[in-house]
Amino acid sequence: MRGMSSKTFPFSDLIRKQTSVFPALDDADVILERRDAENLVLSRSERFEAKEAAIRLLARTIAIIAKTNRSLAEEVFSEELPWLKWLPETGRTEAVNELLDHLIAGAATGLFTPFARDLIAWQHTAEIYAQPELARRLAGPFEPGDFTEVARPGGVE
Repeated sequence: MRGMSSKTFPFSDLIRKQTSVFPALDDADVILERRDAENLVLSRSERFEAKEAAIRLLARTIAIIAKTNRSLAEEVFSEELPWLKWLPETGRTEAVNELLDHLIAGAATGLFTPFARDLIAWQHTAEIYAQPELARRLAGPFEPGDFTEVARPGGVE
């Protein structure tokens, strides 16, 4: 069985060259790249609904496992997220607990964005620990010249 692929087009093609974008949906999702905003994904509803149903089932399955055997769920996360090993022991425990809690909440509500954001944040944190020099620099101490003032959008203070 072949994995689902995606095809990428500039967002402007959706407006100017629809005939090149829509046929691509027959066998792939379409990623529309935008210059000044997040990219968009077009998908046929059947494919989208199938993915959504599978994700909810998998999340509910993990939630049931986590509720009945938390240590097994933690073990699965540790196996599937190898970058967890770069975190200090207390950070690893905290990461697994937060991720499981977000996944359980997502399974109950259908809202998986907090889980996805937390997953990315913990992975970035682990990557910092994997680079001792970077971790040392980020831990401080900091000099006044280490920071640059950033203006808020719209000049609001």
